[in-house]
Amino acid sequence: MSQQNTRQGILFMIAATFVMAVQDGFSRHLAGEYNVIMIVTIRYWFFAAFVIAIARRQAGSLREAASTSQPFLQITRGLLLVAEICVLVLGFVVLGLIDSHAVFACYPLLIAAFSGPVLGERVGWRQWSAIGVGFVGILIILQPGKGVFSLTAAIPLIAALMFALYGLLTRFAARKDTAATSFFWTGVVGAIAMTPLGIWFWEPMVPADWGWMAALCVTGATGHWFLIKTYEVAEASTVQPFAYFQLVFVSVIGLVVFRETLAPNVVIGAVIVVSAGLFTLWRARQRS
Repeated sequence: MSQQNTRQGILFMIAATFVMAVQDGFSRHLAGEYNVIMIVTIRYWFFAAFVIAIARRQAGSLREAASTSQPFLQITRGLLLVAEICVLVLGFVVLGLIDSHAVFACYPLLIAAFSGPVLGERVGWRQWSAIGVGFVGILIILQPGKGVFSLTAAIPLIAALMFALYGLLTRFAARKDTAATSFFWTGVVGAIAMTPLGIWFWEPMVPADWGWMAALCVTGATGHWFLIKTYEVAEASTVQPFAYFQLVFVSVIGLVVFRETLAPNVVIGAVIVVSAGLFTLWRARQRS
């Protein structure tokens, strides 16, 4: 792969993380005013339309895009992702953007930890050491020894676990299905699952907030488009470390827009988690 393509891929990844951080800011604002279920449902309606358009273009037809020999696996992936988004957005409201993303940043460590039993991949002692160090960082962020541990602090950790399982199942699905097929099932399954819930929990939205909702939908589609372009021009192992820029962008938004605080334990813990995650990504690239 050429150096120019790698550089372009890195730029696309950084752009994707910036747009997705802005999207999280919109989610944080809207979920603070309305229920999470309705917000995620509307977001998924738009996302499903985007996914269908992209998958149809890449696969040639909707029938071809939907064709899979492992529908149960694809449905499970779609349900996991939409549930993870609901949980993480709830974390934005309860804990804030910064603390939620600081904990959520551990998902590459969880993927590495579960890649052995789920995918049959070999996890060396160096990666296990990095995983252990990363979870020390999580403990520093959550501070379970200070008073009574709040269960709400575990919300982004649950979201990270769900996203890690989604990532592993995506890698498993890729053994038989194309990326266009997995992308199609991701959006459509999520929209179908959320629609009855969204209608049940529907709340009237003021006209101004429909503008924020439109911005949320557009940034969601734009962020995924940047990710698609990223993996078209660069290897995933090369650009994946730059996904941590989202934590930086989210922290800025949390501080400036939502007046969140940046506690020392969160900074120290996040640095440890990100460092451990970067090491596991580097080791995976070396092994491959």
